[in-house]
Amino acid sequence: MSEKSFDEKRHDQLTTAPKASEADAAPRVTVEETDDGPTRIDIADTAAVRPGKPTSE
Repeated sequence: MSEKSFDEKRHDQLTTAPKASEADAAPRVTVEETDDGPTRIDIADTAAVRPGKPTSE
């Protein structure tokens, strides 16, 4: 039996609840690593919940 990847474990954990759906396991962040070191982490456009104040844009 092979060990599951991080993404497979995450998917299993987020979809095992009785009312869970595939949308619950959708990625919420995007990560972009550059050659010169900095890593950019953004909230995915498809994320159902976003950080910040919901009343301001």
